[in-house]
Amino acid sequence: MEKNARIYVAGHRGMVGSAICRELERQGYDNVLTRTHRELDLCRQEAVEAFFAEERPEYVFLAAAKVGGIQANAEAPADFMYQNMMLEMNVIHAAWRNGCKKLEFLGSSCIYPRMAPQPMREDCLLTSSLEETNEAYALAKIAGLKYCAYLNQQYGTDYISVMPTNLYGPNDNYHPEHSHVLPALIRRFHEAKEAGAESVTCWGDGSPLREFLYVDDLADLCVFLMERYSGDETVNAGSGKEISIRELADMVARAVDYRGKILWDTSKPNGTPRKLLDVSKAASLGWRYKTELEDGIRLAYRDYLESPMRAER
Repeated sequence: MEKNARIYVAGHRGMVGSAICRELERQGYDNVLTRTHRELDLCRQEAVEAFFAEERPEYVFLAAAKVGGIQANAEAPADFMYQNMMLEMNVIHAAWRNGCKKLEFLGSSCIYPRMAPQPMREDCLLTSSLEETNEAYALAKIAGLKYCAYLNQQYGTDYISVMPTNLYGPNDNYHPEHSHVLPALIRRFHEAKEAGAESVTCWGDGSPLREFLYVDDLADLCVFLMERYSGDETVNAGSGKEISIRELADMVARAVDYRGKILWDTSKPNGTPRKLLDVSKAASLGWRYKTELEDGIRLAYRDYLESPMRAER
């Protein structure tokens, strides 16, 4: 990408989009286009087409999405499928119609089968059933990455896809019911500490294994891939390391300095037993994550404390 290229970051107010904007600025890209949801509803095809026709972005980072944890996905699967499928199809299609040089689609590791061999390679996609608790979101993301690949095959576009593992960091969503596991734990342990609570109860039995990536590391990879990678197959984005939810809870409690008991509600779902990405493709391209989990959790907790409005979502 040229430093003055017209670069559109869809979803710039979200955790991933804002991190990509920070990384682009850090690297000297000075012509970044953004629109708030109020300015541009990505679910409205006519509005998206008009934006692309007028602004003619040369490069697109498609980080906009409706996201949430297990409970949010369970409560509104239709909303998760509709909104994600509509916005991604509108943006990708408009980029193609208006001659965008390159587009990068951001998905999620939940696209892979529930019982996929571990660590999960990019080519295990669609080899068996998805995890039911986030199936609607996963199906929408699979449709987006496949549309990019089909455009490449049929029209010779240069559209790539990146599938991140569980993300955390600045500008995360700390909603008490609709957030992902790590920000939810940060809020829960902080509030328990402030209230002097003797215990905190977490969902499940703590046995599932999860991988986490600091969002600024993902942004670094996203710009790296936009500059250096082309291909139909997606690229996994992760640390290649996993931790149990029980160990994660202990780590968050230490970062927050909560010293009470941690209890487990086994009537609540665990979700997928294990989710670890094979990150050898990114490594072969010359990329590796920088932020270790314990350091990243401390940074995320600092962000939570300094940004109280985010805790009210």
